[in-house]
Amino acid sequence: MSKSSCKAAESAQARFCEWRVLSVRGELYRQADRACTNLAGRKINMIQLGEIQTLKIAKQVEFGVYLYDGENTEERILLPKKQVPEGAANGDEIEVFVYRDSKDRLIATTNMPKITLHRVERLRVAQVGKIGAFLDWGLEKDLLLPFKEQTRRVFAGEECLAALYIDKSDRLCATMNVYPYLKNNSSYKKDDRVSGTVYEISPNFGAFVAVDDQYSGLIPKRELYGNISIGDTVSVRVTAVKEDGKLDLSIREKAYLQIAGDAEKVMQAIDSFGGALPFNDKASPEVIRREMQMSKNEFKRAVGNLLKAGKITITEKAIRRNDE
Repeated sequence: MSKSSCKAAESAQARFCEWRVLSVRGELYRQADRACTNLAGRKINMIQLGEIQTLKIAKQVEFGVYLYDGENTEERILLPKKQVPEGAANGDEIEVFVYRDSKDRLIATTNMPKITLHRVERLRVAQVGKIGAFLDWGLEKDLLLPFKEQTRRVFAGEECLAALYIDKSDRLCATMNVYPYLKNNSSYKKDDRVSGTVYEISPNFGAFVAVDDQYSGLIPKRELYGNISIGDTVSVRVTAVKEDGKLDLSIREKAYLQIAGDAEKVMQAIDSFGGALPFNDKASPEVIRREMQMSKNEFKRAVGNLLKAGKITITEKAIRRNDE
């Protein structure tokens, strides 16, 4: 086998392995989450941790009311007095959210959070502590985002894209590994313009994007240009809708629409080098990508457009601007 064939095989194997890691990680998250959700279900019967639900008043006490699911009065949780609607009586229904208080006890609240179980939302970082960051999700007790669940370090005051899950200790936590929680049922089609948040970058695959912060998308490596980082909001074009509903994306327009912008970018680059770009359209794809943030084909199309318009001259080692 030739050296080039070996390298190609190694690259393909590396891409496959990374794809498997992402897939397995996503499945592990789902399995762990299902297990913890089932555990929570056994502990509190039909009362669902992390969900907005309608429960009934089973009993009134001095410090609030106990709620149940309408069937099993032995499984009850407290709604503190300050949140009990005026005039509420036994048997009345109340819409609440179930979480854990500062002492790790299951409790109900009539305050509605900004995120619920398995959902993905943008949340503000309230503070960063020793075990992770704490996110403002609209409740008195901030939501923990452990360091191990951060795909990049976050700082107080900024927003980050996160999902809500139940960890193996039966607590609600946030994760920036949103891949398992994104949906694949968008109504988008090829060539639609969309926007989303970059939540992961792979050296082999490209940039993973949460389209509308809800749907699974990917900017393949071949379409990835410019300085894109995790957390960036990007405006992209749908290039394909996969059979499983996931979206392939590009940060660039179709060739015939992109060419004018690329030609202008080449002229700006020529000016930045004092009127002569120190390489021509025969330069290596690596040089063109590094210097111009374009593929070689895109660069050649832009240069051809400028040459036809009489704006440039191509020499053996450079591209020069023609005097007007």
